[in-house]
Amino acid sequence: MLSIVVPCYNEQETVEIFYDAVTKVLDEMGMEREIIYVNDGSRDATMEKLVSLYEAHPGIVKVIDFSRNFGKEGAFLAGLRACKGEYITVMDADLQDPPEYLPKMFALMEEKDLDVVGTRRVSREGEPKLRSFFARAFYRIVNHFTEVEIVDGARDYRLMKRPVVDAILSMKEYNRFAKGMFVWVGFKCEYLEYQNVERVAGETSWSFWKLFRYAIDGIIEYANAPLTFAAWGGGFMTAIMLVELLVLMVLSLTGRSLSSTTLIISCVLFMGSILLLALGIIGEYLAKTYDEVRARPQYIVRKYYE
Repeated sequence: MLSIVVPCYNEQETVEIFYDAVTKVLDEMGMEREIIYVNDGSRDATMEKLVSLYEAHPGIVKVIDFSRNFGKEGAFLAGLRACKGEYITVMDADLQDPPEYLPKMFALMEEKDLDVVGTRRVSREGEPKLRSFFARAFYRIVNHFTEVEIVDGARDYRLMKRPVVDAILSMKEYNRFAKGMFVWVGFKCEYLEYQNVERVAGETSWSFWKLFRYAIDGIIEYANAPLTFAAWGGGFMTAIMLVELLVLMVLSLTGRSLSSTTLIISCVLFMGSILLLALGIIGEYLAKTYDEVRARPQYIVRKYYE
């Protein structure tokens, strides 16, 4: 059986289209399935659409309704915990993850005895230029400084065997970054490439700021490089200031008149900015640690339609 996890946030225009498209592919494959929609605090009619699907297709459609919006990572986790299939995949409801790739993914998995078959976009046509630039920059940074290597353009859309999902669920941290976790657990994995696909309907809920914060979370989760940068930056600036003080002392001992008020103020302001940057970086790590210590649930389920 294939379990399909579908996080939904304000997807009233796509959930039914998604069901029809996936069902058509799986019927051709003759595969048993369960489709687990996770309503992540949608503010439109998404939940009403999902309840209608659940009532029309009992035993196939399941719906997890969150008490509020907890984010994509919480929706992933809830869906993975609920799925019962031997094979599991995560897909977006907007059909940017093409269902017609499922037969190819199964064929590749069987042919090469893989544990995971992922997908990656080889183009970003139709995406804003600025977003594409920062996305590529994120992959370069995270792969340079972290212990995991995330393939540029890799999607969350991947076919996984049950042991892979069990390994992911065994990771108990509160702050979760799925792209990193998929890679960190290991297993034999290959990727299928495809051109970018536009949303079938509706508008994305991912703003530039949300994507930026998501990228920062990923870097903090899997890299200590920002802390190292803050430490080395502080040491470098301390060395510069010591040299400057020695120079000023030598000049004063030689009897030269010093008019360095502007220089001193500039140095103080510069050092202050470096300190604030370092404190900000340390603060991000402390905030993540605080989240872990509180051990709050990653999500709260209002109702589960199973």
